[in-house]
Amino acid sequence: MEEMDSFCPRYHFAVELIGRRWTGAILRALLAGKTTYAEIRLAIPRLSDTMLSQRLHELQREGIVERTVIPDARRTVEYRLTDKGQALEAVVAELSRWAEEWLEDEDATSEPATATSPARAAARRRSPQPRARASRA
Repeated sequence: MEEMDSFCPRYHFAVELIGRRWTGAILRALLAGKTTYAEIRLAIPRLSDTMLSQRLHELQREGIVERTVIPDARRTVEYRLTDKGQALEAVVAELSRWAEEWLEDEDATSEPATATSPARAAARRRSPQPRARASRA
């Protein structure tokens, strides 16, 4: 692994971009082959139309997502990951693996510890062990 400085502006920007609310879920939906706005929206529970639209526009501006209007009777709009967006596949997969190993099911339905009580954050710091995985037979 290359040497890491305490602050890297490119890394910081990347984490802030990909870490925005719902962006990771949108990337996973696109990586899973969802292409239309409706497919992406249905794949992500509790995601509002406004938030989906905002995030897709941000990803377009950054060159991660490409938007194509299909000139048919319904004026279908499709989204796809650009090469730059496809390059995030390994990152998303690794983060997914990390989440499966280290986060409890209850974590998936709540805010991160930094947004919750100090007691919960302290409990997490005391518990450095990965969660036990159910056997997948």
